[in-house]
Amino acid sequence: MTAGPVPEAPPEAPYTPSARRIARERYKRGLARRSTGIAVLSTAVTAAVLYVVVTGSPGWQRTRETFFDGHYARVALPDVLRGLLLNLELLGVCGVCVLVLGMLLAVARTLRGPVFFPLRALATAYTDFFRGLPLIICLLMVVFGVPALRLQGVTTRPVVLGGAALVLTYSAYVAEVLRAGIESVHPSQRAAARSLGLSNARTLRYVVLPQAVRRVVPPLLNDLVSLQKDTGLVSIAGAVDAVYAAQIIASKHFNYTPYVIAGLVFVALTIPMTRFTDWVTRRMDRRRAQGGTV
Repeated sequence: MTAGPVPEAPPEAPYTPSARRIARERYKRGLARRSTGIAVLSTAVTAAVLYVVVTGSPGWQRTRETFFDGHYARVALPDVLRGLLLNLELLGVCGVCVLVLGMLLAVARTLRGPVFFPLRALATAYTDFFRGLPLIICLLMVVFGVPALRLQGVTTRPVVLGGAALVLTYSAYVAEVLRAGIESVHPSQRAAARSLGLSNARTLRYVVLPQAVRRVVPPLLNDLVSLQKDTGLVSIAGAVDAVYAAQIIASKHFNYTPYVIAGLVFVALTIPMTRFTDWVTRRMDRRRAQGGTV
């Protein structure tokens, strides 16, 4: 006995939203357009008011000639950009050194057992001292104090010494951020890893640190943004970076427009990093809200 042909299923009817849903979506789009219009209008009004107040002030003409002169901006821009390469090199090298030293300090502060007490005490003293010491004072002490010691084999280059001062200060801040991430990992994670036969070192490496680093990525990126700006402070040691290049031109022509150009260049570098930090923060918040791995 042969089976007959299997009848085909009737095609599904295309989805048609209800009138209430269409009205709701139309209302949401209208509300979004209204909000965007209000935001644009309020921004335009605020910008217009600020423009009128600033340009209508009695000293605006002199301020414009001193800080916003187009001629000196064109003169300063090439030298500022050449000096910016030094700031970027410092950011790359010091950023890596800060992360490594900060990680070592954070791990040292979280080691358990009385035998590690001297190491914990030294790490705590380091972070307390350099977090409390102003960066400008640390730079002056390292840049001018180390050469005064006349140590054999120790460099006196201002760029290297200035970078070392940045690493000393920022590693203390990064160490505290990483330590907070390590301590945020639930103790049950350690207990589970130990029950599976992992040693303390392997538990820290494979279980605790990966979770801790993922949780503190946004504050670490914020510290990196701050480091990028503070690389300009090495100019006090005589290193010709973007800030010092602007200072040379400003001193030569008695015009402060080069400082404004240098500041705008740093802002142009900082904004993408800040937006990337915000994107990472929002992404991690969404994953946390959805129950994903943070």
